Amino acid sequence: MEHRTLGATGPRVSALGLGCMGMSDFYGPADEAESIATIHAALDAGVTLLDTGDFYGMGHNEMLIREALRGRDRDQVMISVKFGALRDPANGWLGYDARPAAVRNFLAYTLRRLGTDHVDIYRPARLDPDVPIEDTVGAIAEMVQAGWVRHIGLSEVGAATLRRAAAVHPISDLQIEYSLISRGIEAEILPAARELGIGVTAYGVLARGLLSGHWSATQELAPGDFRGFAPRFQGANLAHNLALVEALRTVAQARGVTVAQAAIAWVLAQGPDIVPLVGARRRDRLAEALVATEVKLSTADLAAIEAAVPPGSAAGERYASAAMAHLDSEH
Repeated sequence: MEHRTLGATGPRVSALGLGCMGMSDFYGPADEAESIATIHAALDAGVTLLDTGDFYGMGHNEMLIREALRGRDRDQVMISVKFGALRDPANGWLGYDARPAAVRNFLAYTLRRLGTDHVDIYRPARLDPDVPIEDTVGAIAEMVQAGWVRHIGLSEVGAATLRRAAAVHPISDLQIEYSLISRGIEAEILPAARELGIGVTAYGVLARGLLSGHWSATQELAPGDFRGFAPRFQGANLAHNLALVEALRTVAQARGVTVAQAAIAWVLAQGPDIVPLVGARRRDRLAEALVATEVKLSTADLAAIEAAVPPGSAAGERYASAAMAHLDSEH
């Protein structure tokens, strides 16, 4: 497994990380035993970065990771945790809280659920509009000094917020959606991150399954599946986007790889400072994704992929309008 360093000050991690969200939330029921087996398979394959959020399944995801790491060498794993999203018992959303007191509170619960004495990368899930980013980062910095956090990350923030945060404490990485059909970061955010020495952990590299090559227009969605509300999976948008996937499939097959492998390899090829996160919930999907780390795309390959899925060609926003409003990265 190739390794990459997250930014100028961040940790060295596997070139591919495992996003564990879908094992607990947002995509319908998941098989817990298969989820743990998938984490084990990832670790055995050399994946060192596990990404979670304390609100994924209201703590379930962190406890799942604790179980999966039982008997493993904790120091061989980098755990990245997002915090700040507020939930209710009906799985609803109540906003975000990134006040300094909330930082300390959320971290205390996370450490207990994970069964560890430190989090490798800790980050607010979204910018709290009521709390200056300097205050939030400053509070995490105190946790770094105390030894409970090793590195500070951010998620879904714009270039200006990145600059303000980096002025308070070194930022290891920005976690943000980046894929063939979500290239918004290329205009301002990615250049700012590179200028500041901040790495990128890219989620949504398969666009929540759209670019997996396994999605179809007749796909049945489980109750509570996020994609039932996501604009890119609706009606004419879905038909348009699946046509892009078929164009990509033609290119991928000519290269001898799957659609998913082409999409992941494309993100890997965008720079050594970018680490894609794959949200595999099953070992077979993980195995397919891992092959992408061995795919070396030529200039001609990259051009063919981008011709199949040109920048800005996707139909529909990446989140519903209410969720888009919370994204500092989109303002």
